[in-house]
Amino acid sequence: MFNFDLHVHTVKGSTDSGLLPEQLIAEAKRIGLNGVFLSEHGGGWNAAQIEHEFGESDLVVTTGLEVNTDMGHIIVIGLDSYVSGIHKLKTLREKIDEVGGVLIAAHPLRNFFNRPPYNVNLLFGDWKVPPETPQQAAEHELFSLVDCIEVTNGANSEKENNFTLEIANYLNKPATGGSDSHSVQGIGKSFTIFENDISDRDSLLAEIKAKRFYPAEGLNIGAPQRFELTDS
Repeated sequence: MFNFDLHVHTVKGSTDSGLLPEQLIAEAKRIGLNGVFLSEHGGGWNAAQIEHEFGESDLVVTTGLEVNTDMGHIIVIGLDSYVSGIHKLKTLREKIDEVGGVLIAAHPLRNFFNRPPYNVNLLFGDWKVPPETPQQAAEHELFSLVDCIEVTNGANSEKENNFTLEIANYLNKPATGGSDSHSVQGIGKSFTIFENDISDRDSLLAEIKAKRFYPAEGLNIGAPQRFELTDS
């Protein structure tokens, strides 16, 4: 099994992150994390930089983007820099299909259960009547445009993550996990377990498309386990 964090931000490509590459390497080694996907807000990485920062470590590092679209945040595997128009999810879907990439809906239920005025949710903010069930939420167009759903996010509440998993289960949509870490704290709190080793972006894409993975939690505390529905 290969422990992979599919949602990490560093100082190299995300202005809101304080995570340094050397800190990421050390923490990954400590907790037994085999690989990470640097889902930077602004890109910022190239092959030479990856080799320079991570080449002497055992950590497998792949890169891409987290794009703020008209249907929420999307983890993009297949692009390393912004392309005109991808703030529209339908356009992003077209662009990622051209390069054979993958789109993952990131933390779609964030803030959904908060009390007003802290319940601003990027996905359902324009719905006159918010969904009350996973089946109702699953009707959102977002879920037909992405390949996977991030069902456990290290910065989300248990209730938000559980509801997201219910949506994915209802749609029979592949589910991933990512810490959404912007610092050392929380790396591996949510992550994805792959059946086979990942060595680069191509193998990551192949394993995702083959659906040989499942979401998990608890690597950061030495208690990794598959993420499944719990009573909240």
